Amino acid sequence: MFSLALGMIAPYSATIGARVEDLGPGYARVSVRDRRRLRNHLHSIHAIALLNLGELATGLAVLSTISADMRGILVDIHADYLKKARGKLTATAEFELPEPLLDNTSCEVEAQLKDQGGETVTRVRATWLIGYKTQ
Repeated sequence: MFSLALGMIAPYSATIGARVEDLGPGYARVSVRDRRRLRNHLHSIHAIALLNLGELATGLAVLSTISADMRGILVDIHADYLKKARGKLTATAEFELPEPLLDNTSCEVEAQLKDQGGETVTRVRATWLIGYKTQ
C-alpha cells in the first residue's frame, strides 16, 4: 500500500513499479522486478530505470530522516553501472543527518543496487540539498 501511495505523491517514481520493502529513519530498501517495459536493447534493465531506483532509495532514506519543517532537493546524481542488471533488483540506501545541520547543506547519499545473487550491479550517488522550508 505504501508503494502505491508513494506513486501518487511522486508519479514519475511509480513508472518503474518499485516496491518499498523496508523504510526506517535513515534507511530505505526498495526493489523492482525485471519486466519487459524496463529492458533495453541488451535485454537487461535500462540505465535510467536503474538510476530511478537508486534515486528513489536515496530520497526515501533522506526524507525518512528529516523533520517536517525541512525539505530535501536532489541537486546531482551519478551512477556507476558495474554489470548487466537482470532479475529482481534491490536498492538500499542509508543516511545520517549531519550535525550541526546548517540550512542548505549538501549531503551525498549512496544506493547499492544488487541482483538476486547479491552482486552489486549499479552504484548511485545522489547529492541532496537539505534545508528548512520557507513560509
